[in-house]
Amino acid sequence: MLQIVFLTIVSVIVFLPVVAVATQRLLYPKATFFQVVTYPLVTVLAQGLAYLLIFAFMVSLVKRLPGRDFWQAIRWNWPQNWSAYLLAGMALAFALQGIAHFLPMPKELPMDRFFRTPGEAWVLSLFSVTFAPLLEELFFRGFLYPVLVGRLGVALAVLATAAGFSLIHAPQLGRAWGPVLVIFMVGLALTLTRALTKSVAASFIMHMAYNGTLSVLLFVGTSGFRHLERLNQ
Repeated sequence: MLQIVFLTIVSVIVFLPVVAVATQRLLYPKATFFQVVTYPLVTVLAQGLAYLLIFAFMVSLVKRLPGRDFWQAIRWNWPQNWSAYLLAGMALAFALQGIAHFLPMPKELPMDRFFRTPGEAWVLSLFSVTFAPLLEELFFRGFLYPVLVGRLGVALAVLATAAGFSLIHAPQLGRAWGPVLVIFMVGLALTLTRALTKSVAASFIMHMAYNGTLSVLLFVGTSGFRHLERLNQ
């Protein structure tokens, strides 16, 4: 676990300036490096490359024992009733959006900078229903949760995994307790699903559906990402 965490930190630190330099030279030669490194698309691309490296490292960890199948080892276990988890993820999104109306939510969040243009909104939306839920589920529910269960028991492992899940999203949410609490509840629902079904694929489907539902709501609310200024109204 510590090796995965260390690699995650290092890979993001390394890929971000590398992608920024390449982007500056190819697309924005008149912009400074410090300007380009803050561009949302640069951040997403760097994170995507880091995720690919982390995924390869996860596979290599499992393959250190000859004959082990990666997906079986992490308890992927694709559920037969996968559509039920898809619907559950959608319902979770609507339910937590309703709860969020009763919590103090800042008008602007750090992650809002990823929605300044339609192109950025599309890229982040696609990332949020593909790489992001896959790698987060592999790490939190595939690797971290089983380790914590062996040391803390199921109940504390579920809470600790959900807490860790919310903490990595806290900087994107300005560390405001309202949105962080919502993300904690998302993590709680996903980890409970993993615990009850013994399937990382089930929590992945829910996670993908949750993010996808939020993206669709955003798409509709901004008229196809054409009026992103509505986010701050």
